[in-house]
Amino acid sequence: MKLDPGMTTLQLIEEMGKSGVLGAGRLYRATKLLKEVIEDEETTVFLSLAGPMVPGGLRKIIRDLIAEGYVDVLITSGANLTHDLLEAFGGAHYRDQAGNDEELCQMGIGRIADIYTKSEDFTVFESKINTILGKITEKNNNLNIREFLTQIGHLIDDEESILHTAAQKGVPIYAPGLIDSMLGLQLWMFTQENQLTLDASGDMHELSDLVYASPKVATVILGGGLPKHYALASNILTGGVDAAIQVTLDRSEAGSLSGAPLEEAKSWAKAKCESRLVTVIGDATIIFPLMVAGARELMEKSV
Repeated sequence: MKLDPGMTTLQLIEEMGKSGVLGAGRLYRATKLLKEVIEDEETTVFLSLAGPMVPGGLRKIIRDLIAEGYVDVLITSGANLTHDLLEAFGGAHYRDQAGNDEELCQMGIGRIADIYTKSEDFTVFESKINTILGKITEKNNNLNIREFLTQIGHLIDDEESILHTAAQKGVPIYAPGLIDSMLGLQLWMFTQENQLTLDASGDMHELSDLVYASPKVATVILGGGLPKHYALASNILTGGVDAAIQVTLDRSEAGSLSGAPLEEAKSWAKAKCESRLVTVIGDATIIFPLMVAGARELMEKSV
């Protein structure tokens, strides 16, 4: 690889493409594939997010991809949605807090690696989400999870919010593990005195219709876990996805889905036999911004 002063992101990634099956070469191939699937009008693009992608700095990148029509379906954890709402309600994610973890707890500060949250922001979150839950139940107290999240998106006022932007653009958000989050906890507390039922299986009716109606499906997977499986398994009905990109730090030796190579999905008909698959081993908060920037440059060059 040759480095020159003033190189663009794409030029750097193209230099990485001169290497083989190591990380640099995989990043190049993933960038090319990302460009191809988001440009293809016949391809429905699923984006799945596990891990602290919003606290880790990807909130605006994800929001912009939705706003620009490059993401058709978002599948994520309740935690990422919680942190999106935290910022939508005026909270933040902080850096450089002093103290060990016991001291941080006493100060009302929670730690996510080297990112921090403050209990005072969650106090505001709890108050505002309860107001929103009350407004939702005034109109309908029996929704599927996607409908519930869409309603929340319409009721928050933050143009930088993932939830708000997805609601405005008509992009469905699915969070099958919603209850396992601070948003889920507030939902449970709300239902102690109010009637609100979420139909998880109702999401699958929508997803199956969407998959059947799509000539092709590609999924971009950041992290693993439940969002990864939901994105892949929902495509079993048509023999699997046509293309997939995975960015993960998990290893395959333990046999978990999070670290499983994408090729394994072919044995379950979650990926078609002829599907194009690229796995990049690395931190998604580093890899994905490079990949998106490179794909954008490629699209500009092809115009």
